[in-house]
Amino acid sequence: MATFSVQAHPTDAASWTELARTVEAAGFDALFAADHPGDCASPFVALAAAGAVTSTLGLGSYVSNAAVREPILLAADVATLDVVSGGRARLGLGAGHTPAEWRAVGRERPNVAARVRRCVAVAEAVRALLAGDEVTVDTEELTAYAARLKEPRPVQDRIPLTVGTANSTLLRWAGKHADVVGLTGFGRTLADGHQHSVRWRADQIEAQLARVAAGAAGRETPPLLEALVQHVAVTDDAEAAAATTAAETGLTPAEVLATPFVLAGTPDEIVAAVAGHERRWGVTHFAVRADAVAPLAPLLPRLAGKALDFEHTRK
Repeated sequence: MATFSVQAHPTDAASWTELARTVEAAGFDALFAADHPGDCASPFVALAAAGAVTSTLGLGSYVSNAAVREPILLAADVATLDVVSGGRARLGLGAGHTPAEWRAVGRERPNVAARVRRCVAVAEAVRALLAGDEVTVDTEELTAYAARLKEPRPVQDRIPLTVGTANSTLLRWAGKHADVVGLTGFGRTLADGHQHSVRWRADQIEAQLARVAAGAAGRETPPLLEALVQHVAVTDDAEAAAATTAAETGLTPAEVLATPFVLAGTPDEIVAAVAGHERRWGVTHFAVRADAVAPLAPLLPRLAGKALDFEHTRK
């Protein structure tokens, strides 16, 4: 059975902490905060506030842009979140795509290959820092000298890593190293620097999963697969609900409904679709937007199985 988490960002204190309480009470597995510097709130400040009013809810950025985040600062934020939440932090990373985020820190967005190399380097450095190691790196993608996270030390021995991507190279790396592969289904970044084309057709999804499987070859426990769901609608007319997304993406409504990135239909149809995504794709985890909390909450007892088990990582 499936596990559901919620990605959101705060606009005021009252609604944010209420969302955290609601999400936990409904049985969602985690609350994730978006991380787009300048366009939304600081995820780790927001997640610490959510952690203060919850007791079991997982907490993580979804996902942090490795290109504009330095490893020692990111490691300190994640470790601090883990401490103040009693061991509930999760680390989410991606290669980034929005040109404005590079310009805001005085850089120009590099090509895809360089962004992927930077993401891998940051992921490896942050993991080493969280493990208590000293990190020195001097490459074109990343520079750090004798970096060490002395305090605070995280509660968990290993903070779970989610890599959100649709890039072939990063999917392979995530298959080998990540705890969770966040399947975004994103294609080329569009002219506005924020929106994307999509890779949602069956053959495209299969190709992405093949990259993950290639990276995971030889792993005793392969990574979990999580889909970033763009639209949820509980309705008697699934095809009509999918029509707008179909028009925006160039797919047919049937193709949209076949992906794990849209959940639309009656409660029975959504439950069946989620089960089908597990059978067909191996996707067992879903991250949904905040507007999906109300329609999905009544379905969670039917949808949600065993929560993501990271207890073994705690000290």
